[in-house]
Amino acid sequence: MPWYKEWFGEEYLELYSHRDEGEAQRHVDFVTQALGERADGLVLDLACGAGRHSRALRKRGFVTYGVDLSMTLLARSEPFPRAAGDMRCLPFRAASFTWVLNFFTSFGYFERERENFQVLEEITRVLRPRGRFLIDFLNRERVLEDLKPREVSERGGRRVTIERWYDQKNRRINKRMRLEATGSRPATYLESVRAYDRDEVTIGARWAGLEVDALYGNFDGEPYRRDSERLILVGHKPKH
Repeated sequence: MPWYKEWFGEEYLELYSHRDEGEAQRHVDFVTQALGERADGLVLDLACGAGRHSRALRKRGFVTYGVDLSMTLLARSEPFPRAAGDMRCLPFRAASFTWVLNFFTSFGYFERERENFQVLEEITRVLRPRGRFLIDFLNRERVLEDLKPREVSERGGRRVTIERWYDQKNRRINKRMRLEATGSRPATYLESVRAYDRDEVTIGARWAGLEVDALYGNFDGEPYRRDSERLILVGHKPKH
């Protein structure tokens, strides 16, 4: 079974509990600066998870829909318009959304390059002409430079061992997590993301029919540099 069908459950929420509502609010602050104070239409939170960004957007008055593959994460969210779906084949009509937002490295999951770029094609399909998009991706150069091979911590009464490595052949950054709690069998999960660089993602977006207008290095709005924390793409779908 692919790693992304196993990992995004209760343990995922526990391990990433520091990715909280406050962080989502700060991200939405950036969105309103980079894309505009208002979206004249619907906003799609692509790979919405438990919906923290959707909630922050809706509090600002944005009419927001969420989509995610994980039924567990969708069930954990407060009620808002959302659907279960695969990023490679979104359950929405063409030109449905004014904005498509993709937070927290939810691109590059799939093993085949064609499948990853299907995600960009789907963003293009569901965006209206002149619609805006944001893709929040890891900064490959920074991640590889700071890659910590092994880390052990205690979180929520569990011992968490994390191993990280870079697969040079397949150009993927991998993370294996082993969660151990007294009286329970250890559980092991994997994360694996294709480590695209700036040019690969930018050219891929253009190939899919999107134009990248700006690259940012963090949610403070600083321009992207090789040592930036993130690689955040902001752009639009051309009218023709």
